[in-house]
Amino acid sequence: MARQNKLEDHPTVIQVRRRRDRESARPAEPLDAAWLRQLCLDAGADDVGFVEIDRPEIADQRADLGAALPGVRTLISFVVRMNRESIRTPARSVANLEFHHTGDHTNDVGRHIVAELEAMGARALNPAMGFPMEMEKFPRKTWVVGHKPVAVAAGLGKMGIHRNVIHPRFGNFILLGTVLIDAEISDLSQPIEFNPCLECKLCVTACPTGAIASDGHFNFSACYTHNYREFMGGFGDWAEQVAESRNADDYRSRVSDSESASMWQSLSFGANYKAAYCMSVCPAGEDVIGPWLDDRRAHLTQVVRPLVDKEETVYVVPGSDAEQHVAARFPHKHTKQVAMSLRANSIDGLVEGLPLIFQREQAKGMSATYHFTFTGDESRQITVTIRDRELDVADGHHGEPDLRITADTRTWLRFLSKPSLLAWALVRRQIKLHGSPRLLRDFGRCFPS
Repeated sequence: MARQNKLEDHPTVIQVRRRRDRESARPAEPLDAAWLRQLCLDAGADDVGFVEIDRPEIADQRADLGAALPGVRTLISFVVRMNRESIRTPARSVANLEFHHTGDHTNDVGRHIVAELEAMGARALNPAMGFPMEMEKFPRKTWVVGHKPVAVAAGLGKMGIHRNVIHPRFGNFILLGTVLIDAEISDLSQPIEFNPCLECKLCVTACPTGAIASDGHFNFSACYTHNYREFMGGFGDWAEQVAESRNADDYRSRVSDSESASMWQSLSFGANYKAAYCMSVCPAGEDVIGPWLDDRRAHLTQVVRPLVDKEETVYVVPGSDAEQHVAARFPHKHTKQVAMSLRANSIDGLVEGLPLIFQREQAKGMSATYHFTFTGDESRQITVTIRDRELDVADGHHGEPDLRITADTRTWLRFLSKPSLLAWALVRRQIKLHGSPRLLRDFGRCFPS
């Protein structure tokens, strides 16, 4: 009781209680949408939308968003425009400077919005536009919020064939931000009724890795391996090259001077994207489409062709679809083989990652069903079916398998990063095969490491 009385007599407690008696501790709910929109625009956003936490389009994010801000009720989605010509240039230093500066500005906009709301008594937070992320979860989901699905739900655009959000006015020359708040908003946004994507396939033409297919298929690992070479997994592969080098001469035989300089630059000034050409060539959006409509040949000559003709190194996983694509489509570009940087460290991560690293051209003409049984540290059964360039992964065992694989979890994960361990694991019965070993070789061809 004495301690309680002491707390009640504390000057800060007295002052706060007096202030609460004079005024409300937080703005009236729901927040006025027009007022909040203007607040966001004044903070530097170029467009804004509002999405309730119960929206079906973001159901798979709800738990993570609630963990980040307990009681979150609404998401504010906003876009910030980039300078188009800076992204279109073959000079990637210019493009990356634009990405970095606009990214910093996007984070500043989110922080300003949060500060204004917090000053009024509302709880709010702004996850990073890109990095930093929760890297202890890598290589699984490291981001607090997936900005793209939120932006689509908020009516700020639709996903194009290149997997970028295309704003109906600004095109895909935007970066996205999201603010979480624990208040309701008077008027919520809805998705737009059309897709600004023109399906012109210029992104298919320009992509140096063939990650974007004309039928809409997206090869995630091809894009990730090259474009994100100086991020996350690519940095890890470079660090392993350093560790495995016997001396300076050996290191230089593995990593060129320009690659070392580029990695230093990324570490010093911010990681650099290697391409993003799909964004560069996209003519969609009211503010963007005019010159393309007037003279498509000029757009092809001035924007697309310099990127297609650029001599550059394209990073590929050995035996991947990307390696074959560069050789067939861009013989003037140079490939460099690197290790697969999307390496699972758990069976759950492996199952999630299989669709991301699947190489469908390596599975052409293939037809096989695999039953996997994992034991040890993690227990799980899955069925993997590959039918002529199509992949299906399902929990449990279904149908009649062509190959049964029973594996100790830890041994299998080691085998994925070092295939030479297979013979040792088979002898020790830590991996057991029931069926033709050729089918395991065929499986590995679809998921090269």
